[in-house]
Amino acid sequence: MSTPGQTPRPESAEPAPGVEGLDGSGGPLAGLQVVELSSFVATPLAGLTLAQLGAEVIRVEPLGGGPDRGRWPLAPSGTSLYWSGLNRGKQALEIDLADAAGRRLVADLVVEGDGILVTNTERWPELTYEALRARREDIVHVTLTGRHDGSTAVDYTVQAGTGFPLITGPASGAAPVNHVLPAFDVAAGLYLSTGLLAAERHRARTGKGSQVRVALEDVALAIAGNLGYLAEAQLGGRRSREGNDVHGTFGTDLITSDGIRFMFVALTPRQWSDLLAVTGLTQVVAGLEQALGADFTDEGQRYRHRSALFGLLEAWVSTRTWDVVSEALASTRVLWSPYRTFADLASNDSAELRNNPLFSTVDQPGVGAYLAPGSPIRLAAAPDSATRQARAPMVGEHSTDVLAHHLGLGPDRIAELVRDGVVRATPRTNTPEHPTDGTPTPSHHEEN
Repeated sequence: MSTPGQTPRPESAEPAPGVEGLDGSGGPLAGLQVVELSSFVATPLAGLTLAQLGAEVIRVEPLGGGPDRGRWPLAPSGTSLYWSGLNRGKQALEIDLADAAGRRLVADLVVEGDGILVTNTERWPELTYEALRARREDIVHVTLTGRHDGSTAVDYTVQAGTGFPLITGPASGAAPVNHVLPAFDVAAGLYLSTGLLAAERHRARTGKGSQVRVALEDVALAIAGNLGYLAEAQLGGRRSREGNDVHGTFGTDLITSDGIRFMFVALTPRQWSDLLAVTGLTQVVAGLEQALGADFTDEGQRYRHRSALFGLLEAWVSTRTWDVVSEALASTRVLWSPYRTFADLASNDSAELRNNPLFSTVDQPGVGAYLAPGSPIRLAAAPDSATRQARAPMVGEHSTDVLAHHLGLGPDRIAELVRDGVVRATPRTNTPEHPTDGTPTPSHHEEN
């Protein structure tokens, strides 16, 4: 039943024919359609999160593909592994966003579908919240901005402006160190998907739409505030750079006699007592505790005297091989792990990944078969949804299917749009103009 101002969607809510992968039949978000107009990390991750839980996500790209289609890392063929990873299970609509006719088609797709758009751009007048709400009152419009005032930013500049690089890296270092993981982009993607689902839940209860806005810088500031960093600074505290020492508790990295570096953390009293017992340092540490007038059952005092305590542990670890140390730690509640590279995780024919039910094989054009993760969210009501896999779409792969199935356009109208250059539909065969390895064709249009 339509709410006032809502355009009824086509009767069939099934995914467009010819779409590989997630079929929408078993996921907890089955039947939810989301139009995604985005690029780079946060908004594509929001779409991926929803798609892996069963939603039908239609990724809209400009002619030639989005600006992130060629982002590193790349397969030997030049296909972006980054793009392939963030866009699995989505449908791909290739459209001329510089043409008002193309933008109207995207608006029609939103309005006549489930009325949900997630995007990181506000440049198109037909696709703003106000414009879409004028056509459908219960629209859910989810937007990522750089800052709260709508200005632009990326994860690395947000990092620079929010303090984290100045407490990251070796204690002896002076220059700021940006984290290689775009953590705020990742968090923003999850906030976007959470905000979208909250707005959809609100709509289901009240019949009213919502405008949802998430600013990347606000995500970083919220995290800094929620973890106490900003409150500490307001109260006069000054955080220093501490390398791999865990601030406020007991943990660091050590190296065994055969050169294996590992990280350990002892958070709880049980973990602390286990660590002392397995290393034979209980009596030695008790003597140090008495000499310093300290109480090492308190993690704050363990942290304050960490240099002396780490020295004792280093002497024990550095005279023993990794086999001995790891066997000893395995008998305790202490938290520990050796440092490993991505190549280590993929060694032995990726045996460790294969043994994890999170991963299954995806055959991606331009890449080949490889192990890709599903959703880490496990729902007992839909146990298969986390591991069902799908490849990422080629540029414009589903243009014809989406326009026909969701907008009800006939073959003649679609052919007209293709002829006029408003839409591009990638053929199912490999041609120089439309490669099937996912590599975008050149585009002279402005990036979205």
